[in-house]
This record gives sequence, structure tokens and C-alpha cells, in this order.
Amino acid sequence: MVITATEAKINFGKYIKLAATEDIYISKNGTLICKLTAPDVDRKKLLDELTGIIPWDDVDEDAMKEERLARQ
Repeated sequence: MVITATEAKINFGKYIKLAATEDIYISKNGTLICKLTAPDVDRKKLLDELTGIIPWDDVDEDAMKEERLARQ
């Protein structure tokens, strides 16, 4: 669900309750600025579910090396 910052301010309690069951994205001037989510979300499980979506044969290994070097 996407709501405006103004809507979040006016009905913050409502969106805190909703965040327990779904992610709430807050926008300001048309740009997403933050996300409310439940603290007990198993992020590792979510990551494991995403593993394998991009086949490794589509990954540019040179680009990965450049990105790793840029981080150092």
C-alpha cells in the first residue's frame, strides 16, 4: 500500500496496525521515502525465496567484479 506523508501523519495509528499485515510505503511529492513493515519479518526467508530468480548465466561477471572493487 502506498500513502502520502500527510495521510501517514493524520492516521499514523491506523497504518501502524496495518503494517503488521502488509508493507506500507510512504511517499512525499510523488517519491517513495520510507516503508513501514512488521519487525518480525523473516528477512532471511524472504532472501532465500528470491534466490534463483536471476539465472547465473545472465549475470555479467565483469560488472560484478567492478562493483566489488568500487566498494573497497
